[in-house]
Amino acid sequence: MRHVDFSPLYRSTVGFDRLFTMLDSITQPDNGQTYPPYNIERTGEDAYRITMAVAGFDEGDISIEAHRNVLTIKGAKADVDGEDGAETLYRGIASRAFERRFQLADHVEVSGAELKNGLLHIDLKRNIPEEMKPRKIEISAAGSTAKQIEGKAAH
Repeated sequence: MRHVDFSPLYRSTVGFDRLFTMLDSITQPDNGQTYPPYNIERTGEDAYRITMAVAGFDEGDISIEAHRNVLTIKGAKADVDGEDGAETLYRGIASRAFERRFQLADHVEVSGAELKNGLLHIDLKRNIPEEMKPRKIEISAAGSTAKQIEGKAAH
């Protein structure tokens, strides 16, 4: 059994706590999902990548949908036994249908997906809206630019 420890990422990111907690809960043994295996990587300041091992699946066999902070990856392969007249005596390469769901943090969007060498790479990007980004507040020195609110200045 494998367990991914996200605690080092908690120290270096703010706002992704919920994402890592949800991703960590997905890998718990009581969930029972082990296929297909996947990795989650941090590829930049606000960039992440999910890599899934989907050997035997083509682009047309996999669908990716992002809706309301949930990323759903589905794979279904048509039965190919007997297509070319060959009979399968032993099937060691899994080609069963699967569905994986990932909870995404707020403002995390799927920026792209690529299938290469049996690995599905899904790139995620955190885009914070401009109005939600921190802004710098200027501090003025007390008494340096005193403004008179009411009345006239004394002569």
